[in-house]
Amino acid sequence: MSSNSEIAAWKVDQLTKSEFFHRKLHEWGLLETAYELEGIKGEDLNWKMDLNITTTAWDKVIHRGIKPIRVFAHPQVLIENPKRVSYYRMLSMVSQKSMSNVGLSVNSCEMNGSRLDRSAALNLSLLLNKIICMLIENDNVIDEREFDLWRAMTAGSQAQGSWQNSKGAAAEDIIKGIIERKLKETAQIQREGLEGRSKISHLKDGRIIKMGSEPDVAFYRSDKIEIALEIKGGIDTAGALERFGAALKSLRRAKQENPDAITILLIHEASITATANGEIEGSSDIDHLFTIGDMISSDEKRSQLFRILKI
Repeated sequence: MSSNSEIAAWKVDQLTKSEFFHRKLHEWGLLETAYELEGIKGEDLNWKMDLNITTTAWDKVIHRGIKPIRVFAHPQVLIENPKRVSYYRMLSMVSQKSMSNVGLSVNSCEMNGSRLDRSAALNLSLLLNKIICMLIENDNVIDEREFDLWRAMTAGSQAQGSWQNSKGAAAEDIIKGIIERKLKETAQIQREGLEGRSKISHLKDGRIIKMGSEPDVAFYRSDKIEIALEIKGGIDTAGALERFGAALKSLRRAKQENPDAITILLIHEASITATANGEIEGSSDIDHLFTIGDMISSDEKRSQLFRILKI
């Protein structure tokens, strides 16, 4: 039977993973792209050109009253907005990696909107339509809602791959996202920009927020650090002391720069268990301690953090 600490750690992991998947949904613009395509007058496009659309698949779609543009890729549609490639790729249930394996990498156009020439757009349309038609022909009856499920299955698989590759950074991204959403909801941001790899937000109260590393989040006023926040979301107990040491070093530097600076540590519950011998509780360099689970599941704890951050 699982212990209370194991169950608590599991809950945090699942909450973190669910939030990660949810962010990917919006980061990839899946809903926006779908609505965008629904608004296009597909009847103005030339569907008579060779696009690898079989008569059987076309007739099944048309007879169900489904707009062809919702199902079949057209090169002109991809040229106008290369990010639309992800819609048809996910509809064909093909991964980005498998596309790259056959020399048709789509990462750049899907993520950055890198332009496609007519030849590349046509080749992608031909490949994706061939697979989509095969899937349609394998169904006796086509249900329009099934297309959403096809895309959802691919998106879930893709998000799982991203999750496996970025578990360590996922918690940090989620916490930063929580802070950014609060700032935007309360209209506190005056302007934003980049400084190297750090994201910079100028607040209306005169403070500047840097979201980068060491510390992960820092509030400055007149070039003087006022608040330093370190986020350590790793769950392996073997590296808990190492993660704590790195966080402590960063927060200590903030205290050295400004003895009045407020320091905050957000850490995974598993790491607290592994360092329960007093390192965290006994450190004068840490003013406030929160867990990743606190921020994800507790409105009260999030509000407490926001009050400390004065946002």
